[in-house]
Amino acid sequence: MHFSSLPWIQHFRTLGNDFFSPVEASPLSAPYWVHINEQVANLLGTSARAINNTSNLNIFSGKEKLTPYGNIAMVYAGHQFGGYSPRLGDGRGLLIGQLLINDSILDLYLKGTGKTPYSRFGDGRAVLRSSIREYLVGEAMHALHIPTARALCIIGSDDSVIRETIETAAIVARIANTHIRFGHFEYFHYKQQFKQVKQLADHVIQQFLPEQRAHSNPYLALFNYAVAQTAMMIAKWQSVGFTHGVMNTDNMSIIGETIDYGPYGFLDDYEPGFISNHSDHYGRYAFDQQPSMGLWNLQALAESLSSLITTEELKTALAEYEPLLVKHYAELMRKKLGLYREHDDDQSICANLLQLMAKDKVDYTIFFRRLCDFQVNKINTPLAALFSQQKSWRQWQSQYTQRLALETQTDKQRQQLMKQTNPKYILRNYLVQRAIEQAQQDKDFSEIDRLMTLVQAPFEEHPEYEHYAVLPSVTNKHLPVSCSS
Repeated sequence: MHFSSLPWIQHFRTLGNDFFSPVEASPLSAPYWVHINEQVANLLGTSARAINNTSNLNIFSGKEKLTPYGNIAMVYAGHQFGGYSPRLGDGRGLLIGQLLINDSILDLYLKGTGKTPYSRFGDGRAVLRSSIREYLVGEAMHALHIPTARALCIIGSDDSVIRETIETAAIVARIANTHIRFGHFEYFHYKQQFKQVKQLADHVIQQFLPEQRAHSNPYLALFNYAVAQTAMMIAKWQSVGFTHGVMNTDNMSIIGETIDYGPYGFLDDYEPGFISNHSDHYGRYAFDQQPSMGLWNLQALAESLSSLITTEELKTALAEYEPLLVKHYAELMRKKLGLYREHDDDQSICANLLQLMAKDKVDYTIFFRRLCDFQVNKINTPLAALFSQQKSWRQWQSQYTQRLALETQTDKQRQQLMKQTNPKYILRNYLVQRAIEQAQQDKDFSEIDRLMTLVQAPFEEHPEYEHYAVLPSVTNKHLPVSCSS
């Protein structure tokens, strides 16, 4: 099957040349397949086996165009660590086509295709290391029910790329419902090109909120949508212990999908101030700062839409962010705790637990998975073993036991439900690093395949992979991850 035979359209291109630059990809030399994602291939109406041929390898390595229209690099701006950068754009990636699937549009984007007009001083390449990280985390987040970009495949090459060390180049083929970011609106707003702001807003409304086109103020409806989707996305991040690492406005999707994975990290120990990006020296995007940073970014978006929406309307919409996030986070945490009937004590039960976990540096994912097997009026030794402050643990266990008495499920019913909410397997950085090292040193991609199996079904037991779910050693925690890719 030749990938170009699928039903490709050119939706974003209709906006015109103000929004992008046509770019020829710089192909990788002697490219080879690293991995093809069967699930994403199926989503696109094909299979990994059908994709695996020379013609498609040439497309995904940048050698051949997917469609006669060619590739484009989007232009946008963004606030990066609080400072405004007026012209960013796709500096190492290209939108090569948009696919119509079941009345929905999916972007296909190649990351690592060489220089564009927006590369600034970069080489426009991606390295195998970062490509593997992005490839795997998209699947991990999707399986955890978090809106996210995903990846179809990785293409490798022996081409050298200089970062902190000399690495090899790669291209990851990414899909997303859209690559339009907060920064797109900022770019035109600060250039006082308000016609283009409106044009872009109309485009997003047409694609994602068509029923709002007849609304008295469809632009306010769009902003309300962005507020709600962002709030729910970040609530989900917090509930699974995910830290994005670089929440700049150019990395924030207008529809609340997680995009542009760089130095991300899932919590090992429950550490509210965890910083996944070792370049984030002041902890701007630390785990516990993500909710407030989401609001900060939405305020920047609000400013960018101020030519379409009044100040009072924007303020009213922004005021909904925190209640929405808190409400959704509370719902998610109740499910993690096996509490299905809302009660006044739920907030204190959760807060007391997280405080105790932070003091004892308890592994976040393992605690909640073990909690699935909690039995009333039992010692629950596997759980107790995670805590050094046994008295505090027993106090919380007593509080939790009393709260469970208000539920209607049996222990068995509650355990089954909780195991559909609390993953056994999480994409820890040391596991990804192991896959990267095998791929770099030996071109052995089997570990990528094993991790893909686990992260695509993280709630399953997978007894043959039990060692992937154990407590990480001290040396395997907090591996440094930078923006360099």
